[in-house]
This record gives sequence, C-alpha cells and structure tokens, in this order.
Amino acid sequence: MSIDKKDIEQYLSEVKEAVANDRFRLDRNARRQDNINLFHDYVIDEAKAKEIILSLTALDFSKILQNEHTGYEHERLYVFGKDVTLLERYGTEERTVSLYIKFNKLDNCFVIVISFHEQKHPLTYYFK
Repeated sequence: MSIDKKDIEQYLSEVKEAVANDRFRLDRNARRQDNINLFHDYVIDEAKAKEIILSLTALDFSKILQNEHTGYEHERLYVFGKDVTLLERYGTEERTVSLYIKFNKLDNCFVIVISFHEQKHPLTYYFK
C-alpha cells in the first residue's frame, strides 16, 4: 500500500482537531494494561497525553493496520511513535520513553486512542 505524506498530515490534522476539542478517549481498560502501566510507571496525566498527541507530525507515522475485531474490519488504525521525556513515578530519574500510539478515528470524528504506551519493539517510520 502506497501512503502519501499529505494523507497522513490530513489524518493527523483531523485527529488533533478532535483531541483539542476533547472529542477523544484514551483506552485504559482491562485489555489495555500497557496503557495503564505507562500512567503507573511515569508522572503523566491526561493533559500531558493530550500535549504529546498534539505534538505528533507525519514524520512520527509508522503504519496503517486493519482493525481485526469482528464487525469493525472496515476500520483502519494508524500507528505513530514518539520519543518523550518523562519522570519516573517511583524514582528520581527523567527518562526518554519511546511511545507506541495507535488511533482509531471514527466517522463522526471522535478519536479512540487504542494504544498509548512504551514501545515493545522499535518502530519503523514510514517517512524517515
């Protein structure tokens, strides 16, 4: 699949508009333990998460995935990565943390942040 940088910039623009207007949800349920762990391990809150999302650029884009959940196969999930400096919650060190960020932008322009956690494996960036 060929991906155009302008398409990613447009997608990100729509995601950022939704996030700026609080039309998003960061999943932190039982199936999203990695997301919960990020907030447990580092001094980060919803405002900081929002700030990180708003700082994403097309250069942070990695890939597009097909949603594999039954009934949602038509949805495309966009994966981004970002290196951010966070303070350890139970320590004294600031660390550079490589984040894995996966979005699902619904047709009504509501954004679900499915993944927002430390990368388990290094990402390959599409435009770098």
